Amino acid sequence: MSTIISVVQNISLIAAGELALASGAVCALAVLFKPLLRGLARAAVLVVKPKRSKEEQLQRRQMRDAMMLKRLLNSMEGDPSHAAELRAMASRA
Repeated sequence: MSTIISVVQNISLIAAGELALASGAVCALAVLFKPLLRGLARAAVLVVKPKRSKEEQLQRRQMRDAMMLKRLLNSMEGDPSHAAELRAMASRA
């Protein structure tokens, strides 16, 4: 507790003003270069996690749909009318 009090007592008005000006300048530069910084962040994300091609997206969607239908078929083993309807839907997809 005494260290916090001693730090607060040692801060002068000029040092506080300099700190406020420096933080204001950093904020102004961040606002000015916001589009550039956002673009750099998006580029970094694409380097780590590249975007899939249209074919890959279609294949993943079809695989997800097939897995969902398979789960539904497995969960509806007791009811033959629902299972037949789901099999018909799966054959159309």
